[in-house]
Amino acid sequence: MSSSQPSSSSPPPTSDDSPPPNLPLKKIPGNYGLPFLGALKDRYDYFYNQGRDEFFHSRIQKNNSTIFRTNMPPGPFISHDSKVIAVLDAVSFPVLFDMTKVEKKNVLDGTFFPSTAFTGGYRACAYLDPSEPNHTVFKRFFLSLLAARYHKFIPILQNSLANLFSTIEDEISTKEKADFNALSDDMSFSIVFDLFCDRDPSDTKIGSDGSKLVTTWLFFQLAPLFSLGLKFVPNFLEDFFLHTIPFPFFPVKSAYNKLYDGFYTSASKILDEAETLGIKRDEACHNLVFMAGFNAYGGMKVLFPTLIKWVASAGESLHRQLVNEIRTVVKSEGGITYPALEKMSLVKSVVYEALRIEPPVPFQYGKAKVDMVVHSHDAAFEIKKGEMIFGYQPLATKDGRVFERPEEFVGDRFVGEEGEKLLKYVYWSNGREIDDPTAENKQCAGKDLVVLMSRVMLVELFLRYDTLTVEVGKQVGAGTSLTIKSLTKA
Repeated sequence: MSSSQPSSSSPPPTSDDSPPPNLPLKKIPGNYGLPFLGALKDRYDYFYNQGRDEFFHSRIQKNNSTIFRTNMPPGPFISHDSKVIAVLDAVSFPVLFDMTKVEKKNVLDGTFFPSTAFTGGYRACAYLDPSEPNHTVFKRFFLSLLAARYHKFIPILQNSLANLFSTIEDEISTKEKADFNALSDDMSFSIVFDLFCDRDPSDTKIGSDGSKLVTTWLFFQLAPLFSLGLKFVPNFLEDFFLHTIPFPFFPVKSAYNKLYDGFYTSASKILDEAETLGIKRDEACHNLVFMAGFNAYGGMKVLFPTLIKWVASAGESLHRQLVNEIRTVVKSEGGITYPALEKMSLVKSVVYEALRIEPPVPFQYGKAKVDMVVHSHDAAFEIKKGEMIFGYQPLATKDGRVFERPEEFVGDRFVGEEGEKLLKYVYWSNGREIDDPTAENKQCAGKDLVVLMSRVMLVELFLRYDTLTVEVGKQVGAGTSLTIKSLTKA
């Protein structure tokens, strides 16, 4: 059947349970260009000629569609196949969460798959499709680990944040500014290690190098997806070194082994439990390092500076509202507790809004398991089995047909009944915010913990301070570079 012609028999399944009626079935616009050259051109547009957001916006305008064909980096020679179908609106994007329609095998990083040498020779759970038996075993194991540590979350966060803000104050007093990223990274690794190993990493062979070790390990895996943005390096040189050949494992072998040994020694109870489930001890440890380092720390590395950036830039009016809500609820509840956090409707909304406007993981990929029809707001498109589907979350979560003032940070966007209805369009966790992670889906196992950590960070911030000012830059690779300029004490 031609991709531009509807079937004479019953149509393929759609990407939503209740698609708009009578949408025209159209051929997917866009093209991949000439072999090799088309992928190379798109790569240069993406990294250098246009930049990430303009790359997508220009193609939406050119194709007059939020669903179109394009190439996604890194392309030649790292990607075996760089061709994707982009779904860039709030309606089409959720097809990527439907495990009956898409396969998630080896697509975590998109159109290429880093060497398993980075993960001890194993495919970590994040690279497994739910149809693979090991996925269910590991995902269930991770969910049980997090559930068993539920009581530890708030105390660990409070202690870590107290140290963070104390250090920030010291740096401001001596240097008149504080590098939030570096301090937040160290805190984030300590939180993750303490959560799973019941000790501070400084008490192990990892020492104070945890965040640096993980960051180096992450960079060597994900370098093909980044641009360093170094003005003194010609684009063609950066492109050649970052996007042509994947980085080998051996330069970071010692760093990874140091991390692995630290977890292997300190997380013995977790690894014992894994063995009772039939998981090999070394495979369990490599997966634990991946979850703690790639999923948890990697996400926090991006999320925390982003959260503070948006809250700080929102201004003193929002700060006063947060101060009032947080201090009133904490006083009435006698402290920072789960019930207290649930009563802070503005705090919850601000966290969701930060996740909406700048999701910590911007990309989702999935390979079509079946022929299907995916619809945007205005049309339906047929996707064939085996085609790669790609979603850029920041466009889907800033869909102007769903959100008013989509490019603006609106702190109280999700307050009240009408605001809460919009949560189904917040997609940061490889799933809808209203959904829960299970062993059968690919939604982030730590989704609720991420939201909790963000809430507690805001509560601790505005219990101590009335307002803050920051300086925002771009982090090398990805994310926000954040400098705290001032903190006004309560």
